[in-house]
Amino acid sequence: MVSAMAATAARRPSRTERVDFGYRRVGAAEKPSLVGAVFAKVAPRYDLMNDLMSGGLHRLWKAALIAQLKPRPGIRLLDAGGGTGDISIGFVRKGGTDAMVLDPSRAMVEVGRDRAMDRGVLNGITWLVGNAEDLPLATNSVDTWVAAFSVRNMTRVGRALAEARRVLKPGGRFLCLEFAPTAYPLFRPLYEAYSFRVLPALGELVAGDRGAYQYLAESIRRFPAPDAFAGMIEDAGLSRVSVRNLSGGVAAIHGAWRL
Repeated sequence: MVSAMAATAARRPSRTERVDFGYRRVGAAEKPSLVGAVFAKVAPRYDLMNDLMSGGLHRLWKAALIAQLKPRPGIRLLDAGGGTGDISIGFVRKGGTDAMVLDPSRAMVEVGRDRAMDRGVLNGITWLVGNAEDLPLATNSVDTWVAAFSVRNMTRVGRALAEARRVLKPGGRFLCLEFAPTAYPLFRPLYEAYSFRVLPALGELVAGDRGAYQYLAESIRRFPAPDAFAGMIEDAGLSRVSVRNLSGGVAAIHGAWRL
């Protein structure tokens, strides 16, 4: 039996472990603070930037994800890296009654909570500051684990996937919406030019932070391709993995089940 102290130590990144932060390699212990600094700065303009940089497409992608969630009373949803709460707000508006937004950025959580209140969503969502790699939840306590555009920001994706499996109930559902590193060949030249020229300039103009959106473009390219990510989900012990490509392969919804 592993002691509580040993288990806690196993969850911590080692001092020598190196991970991607965009195109940079940084210490695993350093990445959370770097990512946190990015989102603390852009939080006030985060939702506006999502609309501008995707031409509103992110709303269609999230609507597709929410439709797959099949919101209804009695389903306990964990929105991992939920940021400003688009998915949870949509889930509650479509009939869900128990969503938890968990995000490591207090600034994002506070913006999301205020935004939900402004939209009249006063009940059904719990807002938590926390880490998807070390969930403050009991084993077998969640019906659905969902993430939208957050997994690539996590320090140890495999650990986050293992935590997803742990907290899901048997029969529970896993859904992840994420950008793909390469679009279909027809779209690829335009996608590359937009990502590395237009997007950082837009970030500087609107959010006052070119570097944050340079990081965004780089983090997408460093994320595993859909088939490789599907393999990681299977390696975490989840079953019946599916991939649904969106908008010419720019994004994808990964689904799986905890059997």
